Amino acid sequence: MRELSLHLLDIAENSVNAKAKNVRILVSEDSRTDRLRMEIVDDGVGMDAETAARVTDPFVTSRTTRKVGLGLPFLKMAAEGCNGYLTVHSRKGTGTRVDVEFQRSHIDRMPLGDLTGTILSLVIGYPKVHWTFTYRGNDREFIFDDTTVKDELDGIPLSEPTVIQFLREMISEGIQANQPVDETAFTTTSDHEQPTL
Repeated sequence: MRELSLHLLDIAENSVNAKAKNVRILVSEDSRTDRLRMEIVDDGVGMDAETAARVTDPFVTSRTTRKVGLGLPFLKMAAEGCNGYLTVHSRKGTGTRVDVEFQRSHIDRMPLGDLTGTILSLVIGYPKVHWTFTYRGNDREFIFDDTTVKDELDGIPLSEPTVIQFLREMISEGIQANQPVDETAFTTTSDHEQPTL
């Protein structure tokens, strides 16, 4: 997987397979601290401490509790290669939280990719799950809670083409409007400026 949004999709689908009823997704970009963070929290069946410790090992995986493949180990390697980390916290019967962080400007960091498409796929593909998505750019944030949309639709399927288009525009505009501004881009000095004596 070459995009972070696809890793998000993989982890969120693990939450669905773990019988989660509520899944919270956070993507946070901070241009001031040069960090990009993603968090996925679910209330699924969870894992015991031993299984939780093993899910990031590409050579030892267990599929008895949740569907675990190579996604997490590869994502952990990618994060650590970009001055970041990946952690998994889980409790059996309670749920699981996956945290991953990267140096945002690192040359090897994967692009976010189609974040809108990922969230849309989850919301439409798993309508019985309560999805909350937060995108944070520095101090600004956009929050999408599908409960509000479902209440407004009053039984109209999320898979209706007009609904899909509406959701796509809402999520896309929310992300774009809150992307962090790289302040260093505005502090360059013109070649023609002369130093003040």
